[in-house]
Amino acid sequence: MTHTLTTRATRPVRRLWAVLLRAARRGRALPAGLAVVATVLAAASGWLGVQWYERNETDQRHEDILTAARQSALNFTSLDYRHYDRDSKNVLNGATGDFKKQFTAQTAQLTKLVAANKSVSEGQVLDAGIARADERSARVLVVADSKVTNSAAPQGTARNYRLQLDLVFEDGRWLTSNVEFVG
Repeated sequence: MTHTLTTRATRPVRRLWAVLLRAARRGRALPAGLAVVATVLAAASGWLGVQWYERNETDQRHEDILTAARQSALNFTSLDYRHYDRDSKNVLNGATGDFKKQFTAQTAQLTKLVAANKSVSEGQVLDAGIARADERSARVLVVADSKVTNSAAPQGTARNYRLQLDLVFEDGRWLTSNVEFVG
């Protein structure tokens, strides 16, 4: 069976070689050889072009995923009681699914809590990396810090966040569908 597969795989090469030999006997080896070289170069260029396009598309998708995850983490860690409505809308604008439902359900309670404590959280994303990604979903790990000031700590306290964000591609945008605190 291996011999049969090898024979089948080498048939096109043997046919090409036979055509070149016939052309050489007729004095047409150079044009035939150039045609073969041109064909091989065209096929290689096409293959390399497809590889480059696919790699570029993947790189752009990863960049879009990281941008969305960084913004979502920044929105989630940056909340100010003086304009909490705007800040919570920013979080919801980049959210979907269960995360959006949970955050929406807690917004009224959080609004009261943040206002009562005069809480201000200034987030900063330190790093983000893709754990896994495909065309429709991704998991991103984000490291963020924030300085939180409130009526109990007017000088502020530092908070460190290690977040796992799940994102999905909906309506041409990457949206956060789940946030978990990890590590």
